[in-house]
Amino acid sequence: MKARWWAACAAVVALLAAGHAQAADKIKIGVLKLVSSGPIFIAQEKGYFAAEGLDAELVYFEAAQPISVAAVSGDIDVGITGLTAGFYNLAGKGALKIVAAQSREEKGYHLNAYLASPAAYEAGLKSFKDFRGKSVAITQTGSTFHYSLGLLAEKYKFPLSENRLVALQSLPNMVSALKGNQVEALVIPATIAVPMIERGEAKLLGWVGDETPWQLGASFATPKTIAERRTLVTRYVSAYRKAAKDFYEAFLQMGPDGNPKNGPEAGALLAILSKFTGQTAENIRPGIPFVDPEARLLVDDIYHQVEWYQSQGLVDKAVEAKAIVDLSFVSGHFNVPK
Repeated sequence: MKARWWAACAAVVALLAAGHAQAADKIKIGVLKLVSSGPIFIAQEKGYFAAEGLDAELVYFEAAQPISVAAVSGDIDVGITGLTAGFYNLAGKGALKIVAAQSREEKGYHLNAYLASPAAYEAGLKSFKDFRGKSVAITQTGSTFHYSLGLLAEKYKFPLSENRLVALQSLPNMVSALKGNQVEALVIPATIAVPMIERGEAKLLGWVGDETPWQLGASFATPKTIAERRTLVTRYVSAYRKAAKDFYEAFLQMGPDGNPKNGPEAGALLAILSKFTGQTAENIRPGIPFVDPEARLLVDDIYHQVEWYQSQGLVDKAVEAKAIVDLSFVSGHFNVPK
């Protein structure tokens, strides 16, 4: 009798365990294998998504725009990447909404660098005051690199139209163009910039974050996903914020010398970033971007991005920034326009 009773109990426990395992909601997250996606990798590796009842699948892409397209088509549930003109055109049609921040350019943090070729440097391109009219390599028109240059032009009061922007589609092509003196300058991630500078292949003009802080990346979903699966998005953002806090405490707190210092978990988290990006820890560390520990957005910059891309004829004039930002998932966003 007792044997049958214990067997019945064991069966009930097994059923409950199976039911619990099946309760996890599947979520597909579109992401690039970049350090700016670090909190996603940390949340996956440390079980933060699982703790929120999410069975997270990371879907990898080679560029930012396909992530936006995949979210709209339903191939992924949420995406996280850099904000581009292509994203804003999709979002402006009611297809996407920003729900949380990703990386941003911030003073003191070295995400992207402005480099000059040694030949251009010797010819007089030694500072941003000399930038006017120069040829500059970018990946694509409407890219995050393009917007960084737009901000630089605004700050130093030169018309960007006088520069020759060369869209070369990939980072290796940009490097080759600078080394071959086909362009005089470029803006490129620190993981590439620092080795080039050390090898004498380029001269550092400055860092984007030091010159023009801005909201480079964000996490987004379709309005349909937000409306029909709001708890899924809420749990995703919660897990992401836990990981963003880990990321901040490990890499982004400033030391007495005014530079970011390593926290106690830096070694362990570098190993996670290395695993997911395929880069060595030594290559990753110099280019770790700023990520707000609460995933808060620089909302006024989102508005400015839309306006700037519209001024360049890259985003439809009908797009309204306010309509593409959902501020309800994270509290305390910065500089929210009235």
